[in-house]
Amino acid sequence: MACAALFLTCLLTANIVATKLVTLGGVVLPAGIIIFPLSYVVADVLTEVWGYAVARRVIWLGFACNAVMVLAIWAAGEITPAPFWKGQAAYAEILGQTPRIVAASFVAYLVGEFANAFVMAKLKVATSGRWLWMRTIGSTIVGEGLDTLVFVGLAFGGLVPTGVLAAMMVGQWTLKVAYEAAATPLTYAAVGWLKAREHMDVYDRMIDFNPIRL
Repeated sequence: MACAALFLTCLLTANIVATKLVTLGGVVLPAGIIIFPLSYVVADVLTEVWGYAVARRVIWLGFACNAVMVLAIWAAGEITPAPFWKGQAAYAEILGQTPRIVAASFVAYLVGEFANAFVMAKLKVATSGRWLWMRTIGSTIVGEGLDTLVFVGLAFGGLVPTGVLAAMMVGQWTLKVAYEAAATPLTYAAVGWLKAREHMDVYDRMIDFNPIRL
């Protein structure tokens, strides 16, 4: 499924480039901000067209793929480098993440993505499929808000002053939601095309929303 592949690409790419910190509008952000919000756009499309059950499977697939990537990067870093290779320090600095950062990323991903899919599915039923823009932005406000709160809180809590921590959360959350809003025309186009092509338009009226169920 192309949407699932795009979702995984956005997720894995964001986790790799996030090791670089950038400044946008005076706010310090991981470079993953350039592509990670796109994963929420794709997740919205998945939930809108195929429903929560399919989105749930893709979210867990993303979790598994991310775990494999992290394990492979760690294992490669632990293998003794060739004597003539001088990039070990750079490899460790760029790709070697601390266990705390990795754990925060995994927890935030699951909380944020499942909250986003749940709100998206519930709002679709509540609005009888109307106001897609309101549903995508509304679900992103909740999902990205929880993702940012959990990640920044777990990764940097106790390491930076409370005021700085709050500014990081608000800044990242605001930019992620703005990203989703700007992508609304793209979301409308993708949803319209996929519904017509796949002949699918799922309403999650009778479904188990348990995120653990596969």
